Amino acid sequence: MSDQPIPDVRKSVTVNASVDHCFTVFTERPKDWWPETHVLVKKERAGLAFEPGVGGRYYEWDVEGNEIAWGKVLTWEPPYRLSMTWRIDGHWQSITDDERASEIEVEFTPVDENTTRVELAHVKLHKHGEGALGIFKALDGPSPGETLERFANAI
Repeated sequence: MSDQPIPDVRKSVTVNASVDHCFTVFTERPKDWWPETHVLVKKERAGLAFEPGVGGRYYEWDVEGNEIAWGKVLTWEPPYRLSMTWRIDGHWQSITDDERASEIEVEFTPVDENTTRVELAHVKLHKHGEGALGIFKALDGPSPGETLERFANAI
């Protein structure tokens, strides 16, 4: 593991939608906002899904039905918050456990009844080990970043 401290990466976007709608789009329609370049399956990706509730997976599958879990849901508090592990190694390759997985935290904060601030944070990046600093550098940049920009467009 890297002994260098790796900061969290936090991005946010404010969208014209209720907090309930934002949580639903995030958890029930990931294919609408998930970056097309973020793929772990080897064949053409056929779908993405979240299994609701703590302990559920968020995963993708290919056209042949092969599945790869991106991680496990750690917090499920609709419509305000969820968190999950991010099962990649320091070289952007899939790993099968959470020991070396960082975490992603997503918060949906109502600004008013028709506006929501969505914050996505990558935390505990040091757990990626040798390539953790490279992952930080790839994620760090201006808000909202590709994922939240696509999410805002899906809303």
